[in-house]
Amino acid sequence: MSQHRHPGAPGRAGAVPALPDLPEATVARLPEYLRALHALADAGDETVSSEALANAAGVNSAKLRKDLSHLGSYGTRGVGYDVALLIDQIESVLGLTQCRSVALVGVGNLGHALAGYDGFASRGFRIAALFDADRARIGEQINGLVVRHIDELPRVAAEESISIGVIATPAPAAQAVADQLVAVGVTSILNFAPCVLSVPEGVDVRKVDLAIELQILSFHEHRKASLTALPATGGSALTALPGGLAATDTQEAIGT
Repeated sequence: MSQHRHPGAPGRAGAVPALPDLPEATVARLPEYLRALHALADAGDETVSSEALANAAGVNSAKLRKDLSHLGSYGTRGVGYDVALLIDQIESVLGLTQCRSVALVGVGNLGHALAGYDGFASRGFRIAALFDADRARIGEQINGLVVRHIDELPRVAAEESISIGVIATPAPAAQAVADQLVAVGVTSILNFAPCVLSVPEGVDVRKVDLAIELQILSFHEHRKASLTALPATGGSALTALPGGLAATDTQEAIGT
């Protein structure tokens, strides 16, 4: 996933607790730690070592300890981390101590699937409203919610205290939808449309492009195939690259 974020963006108005100044990479890993911790809590575990938690989250233990130290959590030597306490700390930092209302715009195939996903509620989010511009979809019910026309966004956003918007529209419509969300006070957007959005300072955008993720996996498949095709003698085989260039298989694999 990629993130488009304006530095120094002011937070929402209102009394909020002071937060540590966390590196973006640490913020991105905290939800992974939280997922692993909830699984441990569900299994009845009260404490967890840094090594066990790191393995469950898919990171190395040194990185995990450094991340958690930003929260003021260092664990206890010989015991590890208190699972319940660490869940509370991470949820507090991520702002998950309150349920956040989300508006989803675009109820095509992807939007329909997102609207029907029950996992958001357990993570502190409530899909409060569904919108679309296609009048043929207006009135359709998905997971107990009625699809509304996008023109109703200002009224519904105020009534439901919408704080986060999810865009699941085709790319050509995404920027206009982002503008409408920003106009009603939404300052956080999750964008599934395959395009880059332009937003004002103070608005955070997270971009999810499934095709890009598949392309990255394709690169790794291509690299593995290139490495396995190296001559058994250890010599360097030349591979023609686009544009008339030539490189060894190893160079092609690493993109140099």
